[in-house]
Amino acid sequence: MSLRLRLTLLYTSLAGGILLIFGALTYGIVSRALITQIDVDLARAANALIERIYVNAANQVDARSLAGFQTTENLLFQIWGNERQLMLARPATLQTPLDEVGLLLGGTVFETATSSGRHLRVVSVRINSERGPVGVLQVGINLVLVDITQRTLALALVILLLLAMGITGLAAWVVTGKALAPLAMVTRVATQITKADDLSRRIPLAGSPQDEVGQLIRAFNETLERLEDLFTRQRRFLADVSHELRTPLTVIKGNVGLVRKLGEADEESLNGIEQEVDRLTRMVGDLLLLAQAESGRLPLALGPVELDTVLLEVFQQMRVLAGEKIQIRVTEIDQVLVTGDRDRLKQVLVNLVGNAVQYTPGGGTVSLALRKTDQQVQIIINDTGQGIPAADLPHIFERFYRGEKSRKRSSASSGFGLGLSIAFWIVKAHGGTIEVTSKEGQGTTFCVWLPLSGPPQKAEEKK
Repeated sequence: MSLRLRLTLLYTSLAGGILLIFGALTYGIVSRALITQIDVDLARAANALIERIYVNAANQVDARSLAGFQTTENLLFQIWGNERQLMLARPATLQTPLDEVGLLLGGTVFETATSSGRHLRVVSVRINSERGPVGVLQVGINLVLVDITQRTLALALVILLLLAMGITGLAAWVVTGKALAPLAMVTRVATQITKADDLSRRIPLAGSPQDEVGQLIRAFNETLERLEDLFTRQRRFLADVSHELRTPLTVIKGNVGLVRKLGEADEESLNGIEQEVDRLTRMVGDLLLLAQAESGRLPLALGPVELDTVLLEVFQQMRVLAGEKIQIRVTEIDQVLVTGDRDRLKQVLVNLVGNAVQYTPGGGTVSLALRKTDQQVQIIINDTGQGIPAADLPHIFERFYRGEKSRKRSSASSGFGLGLSIAFWIVKAHGGTIEVTSKEGQGTTFCVWLPLSGPPQKAEEKK
């Protein structure tokens, strides 16, 4: 059963239930009002008869006292003696009690009864005189008009109920159809996207973006956008991995072919194979590290780290690497103690300073600074190199991304485009951020912010 049909049946049932309750209340109120009015008329007629009744010396009703009493067509009355003998009846053909129950009960009793095929409303009144009980007066009114009124009212209410339910059902079917039309479109478009594998398509928003359907469509489009971005990254990642693997594998294959051709393993071929294997091992290790970082499972050996000492170690190593070509200097340094993984933080500094040295031409300068501000630590690596194009800045922390100027490798540029991505995730795992500013031809500045309190720990790490 479709959602549209279920909603239509639900709304129709609710409307029918409400109208049924309303109809029952209306029927009951009208019926009660009619019976109450009849009871008033019966009481008035009974009082009028009692006022005219004359009781003789034998303590019996004198029929002559009621000879001139005029009754209507629907009004009936009987007078019964103490021994259940009929003393007087109008019309005279009434020989059975109008109400058997009323004869047995004392006082004034109003009852609905059936007598001689007539549906009656009867009041039974006890007649007393100075000499004691005389008998029972029963006055009845035929309820034929009341019955006709009730049947007519019930029929009208049933017709109204059916008509209202039909109109409600039709209206609910049309309204729910319009309301659910966007959902049907969502289903149709989603099915087409699945069949065509086209994540670039989006579901058009026809109605209000603030209602539930609009929010659903917006959420679905955001999901499609994220999926498209993920698949695009995945395809680019596979293409980049294939590209990065092709060169070392080609070198290895060439060296193996040369060894096979010569019939012996020369030292140069073995060194080439070993270097490329080392490169592949580093790339696999970097990819594993990135996978752990992106999934939030990067292992960190947290402890107190003297960040100024780490910075000086990196400074010494990079100065040896740069030699006389580039000047590396420390412009500012504070004694800073943070909580983190010493090896990972050193890896970040090595990557950032190494990149600065690599892309700074001879005679340039790389400056390092470490300062403490309030609850954060700031590490600044500035170079006077070639700079990063503005189009490349938003992508420099992506895996395998290298700007156009660095696409061609040299002996000094043999990385995989993973260093900045690894640095980004290590800093993020420590609860920090990396900022970068750059102008082409003027140099680049990387700024790393780390909290003095250390990275946020997971619940299981705190135990």
